[in-house]
Amino acid sequence: MRHDYGGHPSQYAELWVPEDRLHEVVAVIVHGGFWRQTYGAELGRPLAADLAARGIVAWNLEYRRTAGGDGGYPETFQDIAAGIDALDAALAAAGLADGPRIGIGHSAGGHLALWAAGRYLLPAGAPGALPGNRRPLDGVVSQAGVLDLGLAHTLGLGNDAAGTLMGCSPESGSEAWIVADPAARPLPAVPLVMLHGRADADVPVGLARSFAARAREAGVRVDYREFDGDHYGLIDPGDPAWAATVSALLELGGGVARGEQSHNLPVHGLPTGILKSSPPEKR
Repeated sequence: MRHDYGGHPSQYAELWVPEDRLHEVVAVIVHGGFWRQTYGAELGRPLAADLAARGIVAWNLEYRRTAGGDGGYPETFQDIAAGIDALDAALAAAGLADGPRIGIGHSAGGHLALWAAGRYLLPAGAPGALPGNRRPLDGVVSQAGVLDLGLAHTLGLGNDAAGTLMGCSPESGSEAWIVADPAARPLPAVPLVMLHGRADADVPVGLARSFAARAREAGVRVDYREFDGDHYGLIDPGDPAWAATVSALLELGGGVARGEQSHNLPVHGLPTGILKSSPPEKR
């Protein structure tokens, strides 16, 4: 069921409703593709279909992207915010009760999902800033997420996809980068599960290890889970990495706590950064 939240062809989301709803959680799927127009909501459809088959409501979000898609900063961020906010009306129109909203973001989508979870911390007037300290998401599952935008730029990931997204360097547009980069801002006080394959050739595992270690040091509730796999198994419904994503979704949606052992993974090469957590109010 398609819902337009704006007039641009990429400003829409798809509500996937199971025949028999078995879980209260609502999954908000944010696809990846290094923020570029080449990749779209079709990446999230197999995931949404699998979740619906498991009795889970899913919101597959499309947004304006770079490289010919009229996106970038601030448009891409405005779309993510508007698309998530449009979920209220979509659920009501379908006669569905709301539930814990958990973002599932792959690669660049992981960055956008975590950014969205922290919208209540953005300064007034920033793209996507939420008035009234409302919480847009109740947790995030990052699938090989590009959670450190500045480090992705430094490493030149995806032919400097981060620089293309922002349209400027961190030096020439520092205020915009601070708004856009979860690693440069206080992190939202919602649980974060990070899934990352050791053989990931697109988003290096070191970026994830670094982010997870700094976030934990700042007191953020982060559960870092590294596995033997690559970048794409996470979005293949037949892959064990996707099964791990579903498990994480249900844990966060049901408030199931994980043991501390999942945090004790080796961490190397930690760049400096400032991360802290601020509590939100409930929706």
